[in-house]
Amino acid sequence: MAQADTAHGQREGHEPRPSRPAIHWRDGGIWRRGWAVAAIALLVGLLMVFHASVPNRVGNLGSLFETFLPWTGLVVPVLLGLALVRRSATALVALVVPALAWVNLFGGLLLDRSSSGGNLTVVSHNVNADNPDPAATARDIAGSGADIVALEELAGNALPVYERGLSGTYRYHEVEGTVAVWSKYPLHDTRPVDIRLGWVRALRTTVATPQGAVAVYVAHMPSVRVRLDSGFTAGQRDRSAVALGNAIAREPQRRVVLLGDLNGTMNDRSLSPITAQLRSAQGAAGDGFGLTWPAAFPMARIDQIMVRGVVPTRSWVLPDTGSDHLPVGATLRVG
Repeated sequence: MAQADTAHGQREGHEPRPSRPAIHWRDGGIWRRGWAVAAIALLVGLLMVFHASVPNRVGNLGSLFETFLPWTGLVVPVLLGLALVRRSATALVALVVPALAWVNLFGGLLLDRSSSGGNLTVVSHNVNADNPDPAATARDIAGSGADIVALEELAGNALPVYERGLSGTYRYHEVEGTVAVWSKYPLHDTRPVDIRLGWVRALRTTVATPQGAVAVYVAHMPSVRVRLDSGFTAGQRDRSAVALGNAIAREPQRRVVLLGDLNGTMNDRSLSPITAQLRSAQGAAGDGFGLTWPAAFPMARIDQIMVRGVVPTRSWVLPDTGSDHLPVGATLRVG
């Protein structure tokens, strides 16, 4: 009779609480879902770690990837959103790989690496041959407080404008082809540097600073392009990098400063003939990534200040001057 009452109670709405369903592998549980997201995360992480292994044989893909390598970090929050939507623990665990890889490569750039001191300030700027107002650009550069200024992509008709605009601040200057240097200190032994272009886009000079002689190189490396039919066309730039690297290797001065538009980033392996010899002021004493091009929305730092035998204490990017590049500056400790 009691059993009958119990059965009746269940029929009247007092049914027993159903047991919690178990999560099975084939049920699409948190470890089963999101394998595609996890695979993409692992692939991106491996590309970051082994970016030097991405081949350049086809369309210079390795150099192209390394040029924009810092931007691969944007994949992480995108994949994180997908992993949360999919409620996938597998994808979340896999995301640790690209996140740690990016932090290992670029986390240090998020810190302020500057220090006090320094006795020589330099500025480099690609002023753009089509600059609509070179006089205004010259005023901005003259007001930068630099002791030495390097300008690249000087159009012949604009050169007198820059000379007039900078002469009041800088007593000495030298021009070779489309590059030039202005200085508060005497210049000597100035000569063009052959970077295998057929025309002059690099120079070398000695600056007699109060702390001693410094060899200063100014260079504008050949432009690179991305084309669907040929990929990253950087062959001419790469040959010029070898030539400039050879010139710097032969430099007898212990103190060397390279200023210029290298049309490449410090991550690009094709600039190793230069980067193997010189230290980036931005990497040593900057604050952030220091992106310089294009000026309207900078995506890469292709304008560089690099040194040997002197110590960078501060590096920064100057405001827009009307060029398609942003100027870069650094304070150095000489002596």
